[in-house]
Amino acid sequence: MSFLNYSTKEINFKIVYYGPGLSGKTTNIKEIYNKIKQDNKGKLVSLATETERTLFFDFFPLDLGTISGYKVKFHLYTVPGQIYYSSSRKLILKGVDGVVFVADSQRERFEANIESLNDMLENLREYNLQFEELPYILQLNKRDLPNITPANELIETLRRKGEPVVEAVAMKSTGVIETLKAISRLVMKDVKAKLG
Repeated sequence: MSFLNYSTKEINFKIVYYGPGLSGKTTNIKEIYNKIKQDNKGKLVSLATETERTLFFDFFPLDLGTISGYKVKFHLYTVPGQIYYSSSRKLILKGVDGVVFVADSQRERFEANIESLNDMLENLREYNLQFEELPYILQLNKRDLPNITPANELIETLRRKGEPVVEAVAMKSTGVIETLKAISRLVMKDVKAKLG
């Protein structure tokens, strides 16, 4: 689904951070944005309302080298977590090259994680995107809180295809860059395999 811009010699990739409301998707993007050198990032755009922290997306391009002489640019998006923003979440998935599912480790958010994951899988099916072939990372966020589900229990419930799992505390930047590197590697490997 990557977009090739012949005039600028760029390949653009879209990575979407998906997950339930307040799981840490926006925090991930903001932490990444703060860590990247000024020269390598575009403007961070955040659209928010009084009821939803991320109504549409946070966005910025991230330059990561070249493929066949083309400069690689990543666009990072988050989806709104609340279930009544389903159409917005579906729209943001259009043309996605890689997905990070940000799970909330708090025990009381266990069902919300499952609901959001199932929603993501359904939205991918509606776009005829093959989940089995899509670069995908599972991030277990908020691992520093007192009332959390054990990692092995979350992995057993949420892991769908043996994807890499990263434990994170996005508020402290723990696991954030590791997650980005993991999904970036998978996306790059995927496109290189398709280019042959």
